[in-house]
Amino acid sequence: MHGRQITLPFNRQNEIISLAQNPEYSKTIRTYFENLVNEARNNITKKQQQYKARYDLHRQDLLLKVNDLVLVKTRNVRNKFDIRYEGPFKIIKQLGHKTFIVQHVKKLTLTKQVTMDVIDPLVERWNLIQ
Repeated sequence: MHGRQITLPFNRQNEIISLAQNPEYSKTIRTYFENLVNEARNNITKKQQQYKARYDLHRQDLLLKVNDLVLVKTRNVRNKFDIRYEGPFKIIKQLGHKTFIVQHVKKLTLTKQVTMDVIDPLVERWNLIQ
């Protein structure tokens, strides 16, 4: 039909199938995969830098010291009129660049390890009415 033999599913197939092997094939595949891995690694680091730049765009770098008073954001599910911050807490120790151990001012047994993203510094307001 149309210049070639019809092959049906129940026809007997040739048992011998030979594939030509290229001696440079393994080297070619290895270099191809190395290029893919390097490309993926570069894309990941580039995206991480973009995400960090976007995150840091609206974040302020707080300079907190030991004995500063801070408020700590509540982690639980809250309703509209629930409290958003607990405290005041006093910074006892700085573990890392953004990690602190804080202690409640009135309940001295209450200590927490918190990071910079849940801390709001407590500042004394100036009397503006004078």
